[in-house]
Parts: sequence; C-alpha cells; structure tokens
Amino acid sequence: MGFFIFVSMLDYIIVGSGLSGLSLAHTLCEHNKTFVIYDNQSQNSTAIAAGLYNPVVLKRFTSVWKAKEQLDFAIPFYLNIEQKLDASFLFQKPLQRIFKSIEEQNSWFEATDKVLLSDFLNPILKVNTNASLKANYKLGEVLHSGYLDTKVFKAVSEQYFFEQQQLIFERFDYSKISFFDDRVSYMGQVAKRIVFCEGFGIQQNPYFNYLPLDGTKGEILTIQSPDLKLNDLINSGVFIIPLGNDLYRVGATYNWLEKDDLQTEQAKEELLNGLRETISCDVLFHDAGVRPTVKHRRPILGVHHEFKNLFLLNGLGTRGVMLAPYLANQLFDYIEKGILLMPEVDISKIKKPTNKL
Repeated sequence: MGFFIFVSMLDYIIVGSGLSGLSLAHTLCEHNKTFVIYDNQSQNSTAIAAGLYNPVVLKRFTSVWKAKEQLDFAIPFYLNIEQKLDASFLFQKPLQRIFKSIEEQNSWFEATDKVLLSDFLNPILKVNTNASLKANYKLGEVLHSGYLDTKVFKAVSEQYFFEQQQLIFERFDYSKISFFDDRVSYMGQVAKRIVFCEGFGIQQNPYFNYLPLDGTKGEILTIQSPDLKLNDLINSGVFIIPLGNDLYRVGATYNWLEKDDLQTEQAKEELLNGLRETISCDVLFHDAGVRPTVKHRRPILGVHHEFKNLFLLNGLGTRGVMLAPYLANQLFDYIEKGILLMPEVDISKIKKPTNKL
C-alpha cells in the first residue's frame, strides 16, 4: 500500500474562467480559500456576451426568477471587484421599453401592480424625446437594470488571478483526476474538491455530460450611429446598449439548432431588421457564441452523484450576469456550511444515469 505525501493542499480546483468560474473564484478570495483555475479559452460566451441584466421578462412583463435576491447580491459583488481591481465594467442604467401598441401599454400598467414587479417597473410612462427613435406609444422604464462589460470583467479578473499564480491556461484532462476519500489530485495539484464551471463545454465532461444542458447560439452586433445619442438601454424586439463614442451593442438572436461560434448573415439581417425602423447605422463587429442553457430553464449546481469531491456550477443561460455571483455564493454555502441548495437548481434532483460515470 503506497504512502501519499503532499506539501500543501488547495481548497479548490476550478475548471473554466467564464462568468461562473470567475464569480466562484472571487467568492473564494473573499473567504480566504486557496484555489487554482484551469481554462483553455475554448468557450467564448462570456467574452462576447452583451452583458445586459434586467429583472423583468419583457415579452410577458413578468418577474425574473428570484430577481431581487440576485440583484441584491450581484451589484455589491461587482462593485467590490471593481474597487479591488481598479477597473470599470458595471454600468447601472435604466432600460426603456418601446411599446408597439396600446395593448402593450395596458399590460405594463397591470404588471406595475404586481408585488414582484412593483420595485422594477416605473408606473409613469416616459415620452420619447429622441428624434432617432420611433416610439409612438411612449416608453416604459425598467429600474435596477444595466449591463456588465463581460469582456473587461473577464480580462481584468484573469489578469489578476494569473499574476497571483492562480490561473493556468491549458486544457483540463479529465482522465488525470485521481480520487481519495478526502481529496483529489490532478497533475501534481492536490485539492479538497474540483468545481466544473465550463459552460457549454460540459458536453465533453464525462462526469456531468448526462445533465440536461443544451446550447443556445446567440449573435450580437456592435454598431456605430452618430445620430442616435442614447444614454439609456433600449428594448424594442432587439436591445440596444450604449457603449459611448456613438457605439452601441445590439442583440440578440436565439438559435437552438446550431452549436458553433460562427457568425451568420441570417442572424445579422435579423438584428438589422429590428433596427431599421428605428435608426440607421454601420456595423463594426459581429460576434457569436453558445450560451449554456438548461431545458427546464433553471441553472444547475451541486455535487456529483458518485464522486463527492466533484461539483458543478453551470446553466446560467442568458442571465449569467445576475445569476453567477448569487449562485457562486449558494454553492460555496452548500460546500462549506452544509446549507441545502434550492431544489429547483440542485442536480441531485435530476435522474441519475445508469450507464455513465
């Protein structure tokens, strides 16, 4: 029987440096936990995401799941990281919903009376004063919204963790994990546990690829429009995010069939058609990526059904900016304090496979 000797043991190995992985890493920092992150930059959904966050489902004027709880946690979380890293990536801005009919206006007024929406929907409609916008039925204002510049957040976070020797840019090899009762080892690293935060890359993970996570391809544009002069976020079928210097981000498309990051003319035309009645513009950039989405529309996290040192944080979909800090903290409390996960996100509630790890 061999005798295993190690000098020091990490608390965590994190696989993936997207929104979920980096949110978990910052959470661990706040609790003085030791960790290392592995990432091979193969998943680009965080880097090219629009980063829009808002607490309302604007198609139906309903509340996002646990919107208040998510925002109450996420906003201070990002502000603290901005201060820590001396960076700017969180922009809190109201979102203006352009109504297309009197019926939409009436639905808005009905929604403002709902308990879960009263803090988020301004009951007083705004009159459009921007000559570049077509808004014949006024504007509804969503409060507590904004956007995260996910590209900057990812870049400055990765730079910080790399300088702290906590980030390794290489492919994670699942076959190199060795399991022990109270720890795992991987390529010379010994840790109490591994947390997989791989986004759509979970499809290649033999320990968690049985979970009902699918990919939804999304495409966005970066446009230039000197005449638009927007300060607030706009939603009118497509969203428009002002970036400054006459630049705007426009999105997004939803494609449940394609699972690649190739830009398509079809998606570009779809987005431009959503703008043509409103503005004229030049397209500067066109990006695409695959969002990690779950069939039952809830994120998934928790511990592996067999290997109790393996954990998962995934399935953030289109609302990762709000979800990532909130769920990273939930997972931390589950692992470190034994606080039960919410049943609707706990992977233990998902039927276990019979023919997989």
